[in-house]
Amino acid sequence: MTAPDDISVKSLSAAVPAAVDPAAALAGLRSEIDRIDAAMHALLIERGEIIDRLVEVKRSRATEGGSAFRPAREAAMMRMIADRHRGILPLDTVEGIWRVIISTFTYVQAPYAVHADLASGEAAMRDTSRFHFGFTVPFVAHMGAGAVVSAVAGSKGDLGLVPAFAPPGTGPWWTALEGENTPKIIARLPFVERADHPAGLPAFCIAHPVTDGAVTEVEMWSVRVAGWNAGAARALAPLADTLAVPDRGLDGAALLISLPLAGPETGERAGEATPDVGLDTVLGALRACGASVRSAALVGSHARRYTHVPMGAGR
Repeated sequence: MTAPDDISVKSLSAAVPAAVDPAAALAGLRSEIDRIDAAMHALLIERGEIIDRLVEVKRSRATEGGSAFRPAREAAMMRMIADRHRGILPLDTVEGIWRVIISTFTYVQAPYAVHADLASGEAAMRDTSRFHFGFTVPFVAHMGAGAVVSAVAGSKGDLGLVPAFAPPGTGPWWTALEGENTPKIIARLPFVERADHPAGLPAFCIAHPVTDGAVTEVEMWSVRVAGWNAGAARALAPLADTLAVPDRGLDGAALLISLPLAGPETGERAGEATPDVGLDTVLGALRACGASVRSAALVGSHARRYTHVPMGAGR
C-alpha cells in the first residue's frame, strides 16, 4: 500500500512541467516577432499593389487629379483604430503609424506638399505636420496663415495647416476662403483628441474643395459683422465655437463660426456647441445684440471632434 506522502509527491511531480530553457523560450518568442514583422511588411507591399490598381482605375475613369485626400474616410478610420485598440502599445504609436501609412499612400496616389503656418509656434506646428503626414510628404514653412492660403490656392493638390485659433495680431485668414474657387477647410486636426496628445495643436487643414469624400459634420462659416461688441461675443459662446478678429477702424469683426450639424453621434464631442443650432439662429443672436451682419459665406466643413476615452475609464 502506498503511503499518503508518496501520493502527494507523485501528484505534485506530475503537475509541475519540466523546466523550460530560457534561451530556447527567448529564441521562440523572437522568431514569432520576426514572423509578425514579415507579415506586416508583406501586407504593406500588398496595400501598395492595391493602390497601383486603384490609380489605374481612376485613370481609366478620368477621375485622377488634385489631392487624393479623403477626410471622411480618414476620420472614420482613425475613430475605429482608437476604439478597437488594446494592449501595452500606446495609442499615440498606433495612431502615428496609421497616419503615416494613410498619408504616404495618399502621396503615392497624387503627390502633394503640406504648407504650414509657423507664426504661432514652429515646434508645435512641425510636430503636428510630421505626426499626421510623416516625413515623405514635403513640408513647406510659411510665416502667417495668409501665406499658407495663397500657396494652397496656387497649387494643384497641396494641403495647408493653420492654427484653429486666432493668435494676437493676426488677421482673418479665413476671409480668403470665401470665393467659389478658393481653398476650403476640409479637416480639423488632431482627428482623435485626448489628454497629452503628442501632436495636440488644434489646426485646420485647408485644400482645394474636396468633391469626393468630404465630411460635413461641422460647417465652417465666415461671417462679417458691424457693431461687434462684448454682448454679441457672449451671445455666441453657447451657440457655436467662434474665432473673432475685430476691425477697430469700422467697429466690426470677421468671425469664423463652427456649426455642428444634426446627425448620428460619432463619439464624444469635446467642447463643441450642441447640434441643431443653425446659421439663422446664430445670425439672429448677433442682430439681437445690436450687431449687423454684412455677409456670411460657407468656407468649408470637417468631422466632429472625437474624444478618445481609454477602455475602463468612465465616460
